[in-house]
Amino acid sequence: MEQSPKQETIDRRYLRMAAIWAENSYCQRRKVGAIIVKDSMIISDGFNGTPSGFENVCEDESGLTKPYVLHAEANAITKVARSNNSSDGATLYITASPCMECSKLIIQAGIRRVVYHELYRITDGLDLLRRAGIECVHIPNLT
Repeated sequence: MEQSPKQETIDRRYLRMAAIWAENSYCQRRKVGAIIVKDSMIISDGFNGTPSGFENVCEDESGLTKPYVLHAEANAITKVARSNNSSDGATLYITASPCMECSKLIIQAGIRRVVYHELYRITDGLDLLRRAGIECVHIPNLT
């Protein structure tokens, strides 16, 4: 679907904000940020990292990501679930395309659009989102 120039400008702006939010991550291998926007308001945000109360170390001694590290979009979705907001009909802006597990959460959260910057090598999450009728927009260049 072709976007209007105004929508593309807005999408790029929120993606840049997600990229800045990713800087909060303690992960060494990859820093990912997510912003959930509804009715022109940011209703949630997240970055990849360990669950609340855990040490802020995402990788084990061999450099592999610990299995309990939460993805940015999962953090943003669970954060909005604990608030008085609803993500139904919202747009998720994320610095990397979502995995299969996060795509399931995106569908269940009622998010209708996903705008991402970096295309991750495994695309099964995007395939699932498209199958669910969720609009997926790839913006490879943020400038």
